[in-house]
Amino acid sequence: MNIHEYQGKEILSKYGVRVQRGVVASTVEEAEKAYQEISELTNSKFAVVKSQIHAGGRGKGKIRGTEQRGVQLAKSAEDVKTIASNLLGNTLVTIQTGEEGKVVNKVLVAEDVYYPGDSEPKELYVSILLDRTKACNVIMASTEGGMDIEEVAEHTPEKIIKEWIDPRVGFQGYQARNVAYKLGLTGNANKEMVKFLTSLYKAYDETDSSMFEINPVLKTSDDKILAVDAKVNLDDNALFRHPDLAALRDKSEEDPMEVEASESDLNYVKLDGNVGCMVNGAGLAMATMDIIKLYGGEPANFLDVGGGANAVTVEAGFRLILKDPNVKAIFVNIFGGIVRCDRVANGIVEAYKKIGEIPVPIVVRLQGTNAEEGAKIINESGLKVYSAVKLKEAAELVQKVLA
Repeated sequence: MNIHEYQGKEILSKYGVRVQRGVVASTVEEAEKAYQEISELTNSKFAVVKSQIHAGGRGKGKIRGTEQRGVQLAKSAEDVKTIASNLLGNTLVTIQTGEEGKVVNKVLVAEDVYYPGDSEPKELYVSILLDRTKACNVIMASTEGGMDIEEVAEHTPEKIIKEWIDPRVGFQGYQARNVAYKLGLTGNANKEMVKFLTSLYKAYDETDSSMFEINPVLKTSDDKILAVDAKVNLDDNALFRHPDLAALRDKSEEDPMEVEASESDLNYVKLDGNVGCMVNGAGLAMATMDIIKLYGGEPANFLDVGGGANAVTVEAGFRLILKDPNVKAIFVNIFGGIVRCDRVANGIVEAYKKIGEIPVPIVVRLQGTNAEEGAKIINESGLKVYSAVKLKEAAELVQKVLA
């Protein structure tokens, strides 16, 4: 589950990670009040107004149809009012959102941390994530903060520092010191980075997160280390242990169809094709999409209705799929292991009748327990539903009904 920058910073701050301070606002009036609060806190007229959407590249992104950036420096209360007016309620297009963009519903009015001092500020990069190839967490860091880390990894991979964490002993002090040293930090900045990394890893571990990305991490002109941005991804499967974190979910940032699917306990991801897919099991769902493509089709979605597919979940799945105007046929592929195929077949017929006339043909492949009985129910239903036995046969039938 993704959360906003300001929410990620609140989590980090609770664990002792130094962050760029800020106040979130949903209206222009709130943004002006936030500026006054930050200005009094820092004794500075400068502040940064940052759009809050679930996407990176906000600083380079632009409000659709304008030259307004998603992150802007304000030098006065009037600047904040103007910038917030330009951002709030408008669509920000970044490299990660694509042309569709995302509507900005909140802004973060944050302190200016690029102040003059004894040394030059330096932007760094730090992230923590699971390395599945080594079955352990890894801290990645780079001196090239503030840039697209993918470009750094592609063109100058030697600038990526990696420190793998043995899950049996956790993050060790020498590892934090090693990263700080390789980042070229000395003196107080080095000590600050060690504290920063230690607290950051504790936050990552205890919140059951799947990724922390802090870009940039700033070494200030007076050698403090702080998080200027915070991209936090929480593990959905662990949210039952963290009801406070689950409450941070912002459904307005998610695809409405995916939100509806999650409320029906369905795993749904919209794609660009014309063949709607309804399958029980993630592996079978991926194989189904592969064979659709193999025979010249394009899947319109990934939809896993789970091992216990029944009339309720099948109906919810049909309704989701039919909301996509690009869908011209539906392929239902069920393996009857936990669930019996005849029950699934009855569920399909029941859901079909409950929804009413479904305007696209449906191909159903049932395999496993009571598969023959299930096929008989489908064939004798009198509905616009076609049954198949083999996966290849089903994929060919899908193309036939599309023709």
